[in-house]
Amino acid sequence: QVQLVESGGGLVQAGGSLRLSCAASGSIASINYMGWYRQGPGKTRDLVAHIASDGSTNYADSVKGRFTISRDSPKNTVYLQMNSLKPEDTAVYYCNVRGIRTDWGLGFNSWGQGTQVTVSS
Repeated sequence: QVQLVESGGGLVQAGGSLRLSCAASGSIASINYMGWYRQGPGKTRDLVAHIASDGSTNYADSVKGRFTISRDSPKNTVYLQMNSLKPEDTAVYYCNVRGIRTDWGLGFNSWGQGTQVTVSS
């Protein structure tokens, strides 16, 4: 079993900043992918940013230059620093972690519980 615990969401005014955290725990042998997705009201869940095991990153065009994804590998934790927030960034943010479990070398693909980010205009 691999569990993810998210934190850091909340209400912020446009132009403000928030930092999301997602800590993975459990039967983890290795992690090869950590990402953040978001789902706005009535919308699909879309990729915001992800970071690979080699540190390479990828961002949605809508957040480039404003959001930064990073990871603390020893702590199995991924962060999303969100600056210059806009009302259209309002959504539930989910972390996604993929890797290999210690038991039997099976892969895992786990999702966090989601954290609400609301940006007021």
